[in-house]
Amino acid sequence: MKILLQAGVDEAGRGCLAGPVVAAAVLWSEEYRVKGLTDSKVLSHRQRENLREQLEALLPAGHWAIGSASPAEIDEVNILQATYLAMHRAIGQLKPIPELLLVDGNRFKPYNGIEHRCEVKGDARFQAISAASIFAKTERDRIMASLHAEHPNYGWDRNKGYPSLGHREALERHGPCAWHRRSFAWKPSQLRLEL
Repeated sequence: MKILLQAGVDEAGRGCLAGPVVAAAVLWSEEYRVKGLTDSKVLSHRQRENLREQLEALLPAGHWAIGSASPAEIDEVNILQATYLAMHRAIGQLKPIPELLLVDGNRFKPYNGIEHRCEVKGDARFQAISAASIFAKTERDRIMASLHAEHPNYGWDRNKGYPSLGHREALERHGPCAWHRRSFAWKPSQLRLEL
């Protein structure tokens, strides 16, 4: 049986109040072995950055890519569609073109006729998705650290744009900036709702 050329796909920043949603796609070989590679959410910042360095050294050019969708795009099309947009942008940069996409989660919008399989908690079960998780999370963290330098009031160096108490209090004091998602609830009266 022929083994299809697979790519893992994952995103970071879907539940944030600010910043882009970032996705990564990674072409993967079963021959690759990266110790400690797992779901990025269970790793420390340093562990994620170390794994990214290892992955960049391991993967040939064109075998990993990052895509994103801006807060304006999120507000225009909604967060789910913007997540697909970011994923599609990442997948579209891969060379060669994958034959099968392993996508973290339970939903995906098909891309250019490429076969796909959704895998719930796939970032902890498939190294291809784990690798994509590492790239997406580290890239988004770097973006938010850079944006923090421009907008230090919101504590994005710590909360990375997620709806922490400190971030919500800063929004109350300073109001939103251009990097906030206007379609997301952030006022106290709204924050009782599920984000």
